[in-house]
Amino acid sequence: MKWQSGTLLTFIIAAGTLADAPVSGAKSSSESAAYGLAARGTAPPYLRMPARADGKIPLRLSQTGAFGVTRDLAPGKGVIPYDIVVAFWSDGAVKSRWAAIPDGKIKYSATGDWTFPKGTVFIKTFELPTDAANPGVRRRLETRLLVCDGAGGVYGVVYKWRPDNSDADLLASSQTEEIPIKTATGDIRQTWYYPSRQDCLTCHNAKTTGVLGVKARQMNRAFTFPSGVTDNELRAWNHIGLFAPQVDTLELANLPTLAAADDESRSVQDRARSYLDANCSQCHRPGGTVANFDARYDTPLVQQQLINGPVLIDQGIDRPRVISPHDPWRSIAFMRVNTVGDIKMPPIARETIDQKGVALLRDWILSLPGRSVLDPPVMSPAGGTFGNPIEISMADPEPGADIRYTLDGSVPGPSDLRYDKPIQLTGPTVVRARAYKEGFTRSVTSQEVFIVGK
Repeated sequence: MKWQSGTLLTFIIAAGTLADAPVSGAKSSSESAAYGLAARGTAPPYLRMPARADGKIPLRLSQTGAFGVTRDLAPGKGVIPYDIVVAFWSDGAVKSRWAAIPDGKIKYSATGDWTFPKGTVFIKTFELPTDAANPGVRRRLETRLLVCDGAGGVYGVVYKWRPDNSDADLLASSQTEEIPIKTATGDIRQTWYYPSRQDCLTCHNAKTTGVLGVKARQMNRAFTFPSGVTDNELRAWNHIGLFAPQVDTLELANLPTLAAADDESRSVQDRARSYLDANCSQCHRPGGTVANFDARYDTPLVQQQLINGPVLIDQGIDRPRVISPHDPWRSIAFMRVNTVGDIKMPPIARETIDQKGVALLRDWILSLPGRSVLDPPVMSPAGGTFGNPIEISMADPEPGADIRYTLDGSVPGPSDLRYDKPIQLTGPTVVRARAYKEGFTRSVTSQEVFIVGK
């Protein structure tokens, strides 16, 4: 489970309370401009959650104190709605966020993670659009609470909504559910994963200070508050005294801030690095997972070991890099985002591919200087089991590409068999192929396994 905040804080986000587009900087440079929050309404510590993970956890969301009116997602006393610039990909779900911050101050940093008072609770509700023709039609699935506990850590819990949205029930373990979705081409079923409490700690742990997305580079944006006032979130939180030290609001425009994927006023590199920060930096940072690169946006690009960075597992790719300039095929970070297989990243609570995020990363990689790279040859039919001998063909999108192949599972080189006509297979065969052309980087190897005959 991926959460975005600090010690014990409750954040819940109600649909329709957020500004449509993230905007850096204060709403106005004038200190007389209206504030989004007029005064601090202190939430009770922990709301009605226990101070420790081994305490008695309410069985229903309505018993947690997160909401005053649970069905309507109307926040409880002192619970503040908020949003961030770049959200973690959650299989297309729309997320609403709130934070319940008790007495005390948030330890503020313009870069890096914040530390929140014990008893802070973050609340996040997930709603999945279920009709492509009408995006406003959503199925409310779950609400997650992340609590900054009394021991200086965090714990998370998940409440699954009832079909009538009257309340949500505490889950004792992870679950999966098939959600019906209407698409332009017909009805499908999308798998939704409800994470376990242990899943939460995979990302929300001492290596990341527990709270992930609630930080300056994510919160330096415009937000429409329940008062109707649109204000910079850092400015509004600062005004009601949540930060120590206080923020110089005249410097907000100069703070390093993530770039939304659709913000074309920012470079494709800024937007891609922001995407990696939101989706990967909870693990890919110093002291995090066993890996060589640092996905945090506030680490200078030249120090991140992203571009041409070495990898620990090559995935069977020749000359792999974390990000290989101008070469998506040898960019292992791109490969792992662009799959739902065993190597997918992030590895938890993701059942679908973020097609827009993948397109953004591809655009960035292709914008980096380097030779043009050939796509790997495509075989038709694809590998599989066949009762009788078959004929396979190969093609490459680049005109004039020279396709070389092997039938024994070895890596094809420029002196191996040249493809010039369909190949007959009469028995079990591992077919591997690679494309070559003067002036291009050779393709990675494509492979299909054919089980032919009885």
